[in-house]
Amino acid sequence: MAVLKNKTPLFDDPKQLLLDLAQERDLASLLKLLVARIGNSESVALVRLWLVRPGDICQKCALRDECPDRSQCLHLVASQGRSIAEPDKDLTRLDGRFRRFPIGVRKVGRIALTGEAIEAPDLAEMPEWIVDPDWVRAEGITGFGGQPLSHHGMVLGVLGVFGRVRIGEECFNWLRMIADHAAVAIAHSYAWEEVQQLRKRLEEENEYLQQEVALEQGIGEMLGTSPALRNVAQQIDLVAPTDSTVLILGESGAGKELVARELHRRSGRADRPLIKVNCAAVPRELFESEFFGHVKGAFTGALRDRLGRFELADGGTLFLDEVGEVPLDLQSKLLRVLQEGDFERVGEEKTRRVDVRVIAATNRDLREESQHRRFREDLYYRLSVFPVALPPLRERQEDIGLLADHFLQSASRRFGVDPPRLTKAVVRQLEQYNWPGNIRELQHVIERGVILSQGGPLRVSLDEKPIDPGKSSAVTESELLTDAQIREIERTNLRRALDAADGKVYGPGGAADLLGVKPTTLNSRLRSMGIKRKYSS
Repeated sequence: MAVLKNKTPLFDDPKQLLLDLAQERDLASLLKLLVARIGNSESVALVRLWLVRPGDICQKCALRDECPDRSQCLHLVASQGRSIAEPDKDLTRLDGRFRRFPIGVRKVGRIALTGEAIEAPDLAEMPEWIVDPDWVRAEGITGFGGQPLSHHGMVLGVLGVFGRVRIGEECFNWLRMIADHAAVAIAHSYAWEEVQQLRKRLEEENEYLQQEVALEQGIGEMLGTSPALRNVAQQIDLVAPTDSTVLILGESGAGKELVARELHRRSGRADRPLIKVNCAAVPRELFESEFFGHVKGAFTGALRDRLGRFELADGGTLFLDEVGEVPLDLQSKLLRVLQEGDFERVGEEKTRRVDVRVIAATNRDLREESQHRRFREDLYYRLSVFPVALPPLRERQEDIGLLADHFLQSASRRFGVDPPRLTKAVVRQLEQYNWPGNIRELQHVIERGVILSQGGPLRVSLDEKPIDPGKSSAVTESELLTDAQIREIERTNLRRALDAADGKVYGPGGAADLLGVKPTTLNSRLRSMGIKRKYSS
């Protein structure tokens, strides 16, 4: 117990307070403990604690005109006391006129600026820095102690105690020790909070990546040697090392996500995560929460704080797939975070900053969309700093065989079967197809073929090309074929069937099975047309 010359204690059991401060990790609990132990004493009129934090209410702060730079100030974070002039007054409120103090302004601000305490054991003289002398007199304030909360030379905040007794040297010594221990405890709570946030962030990243692995369809790496793909690779080489925003343009299924992954892999952010948002799959009412996160209770169903994709991607890359689906009313907030790097979680006023590189992708013409006011023009120009046009698969015929073999091997491993043979006939068949679904369609066709082939050569089933309604179905004289032409077409078709079946006629995957005829019928046709099989049946 700290005892004054008049034997009246300023606060009870300071030694136990020091021990309890060292045990508390949670910042809110720590602040509450500190002011409660001091403020519960009958000799204390008011105890308050301010912490140095970024300015947040500068536009409406009563002391804004006295604030030197409006970047940081003292935030009132804990308060307790007992009023004798107004017994019903709540002194735990944190929203009064002194909830913020500019650093260097008034007595509290000077303590934070200089790191030096203000100790006034007796206020009978009423120093000039007393802002409200009437309050001091009405509450019977006799002494004041203002201590900086300093840790390793950095002032974290200010502890101020207004006493109704004259404060002696012994109490000031205890107050200094309490302030020093509180500063250490606050610094440790900051560190603990940061560790917890990093742990939570790693857990969220791990959860996200596990979801990605579960959802990943496995398109493989960027395979191919076609001139169209080499041109894309050259563009990736140029822009990947920079932090420029990239807009990937291409049809659905063309592999835009692969380009984004390659851009991230070759960038200086490769050791940080690549976070993906499929904008077409996010419900309209959840876009803001998905991008920026939310705090507990922000809306129905918000049962806990949640990091948004921008926070998860901090230091790394954010891939906005199908960015053209972002609602128009949210595009201004997306533009702000792209330009300024700051945002607020849903239900929270605190501004957060992130360092994120954005890669966007779309299968829509955003320039045309912006001209029709369906997409913000300024956001379009911000996203399309470096556009990369990804060619459709039909313009990469040279790559189809390589991609087909990759998907065949991958699907066979996944299904636990021996890979079927990929014949030249099947490759030619694949190359002649238009591939409206691009690489994704090719992958699915190969997977289906692996399932159907059952150990024989790969069999693929392709959708028929749609009939052009502009063409007449009537047969003109110039389209009539002679009997010799028809027989040559049939010979060519039979040879293709044999090639596709590697000369096999009978059984599953044989030429007869591919043509839908009996093996004996096929053998008769082969003999009549003079076609000799190069392989045994």
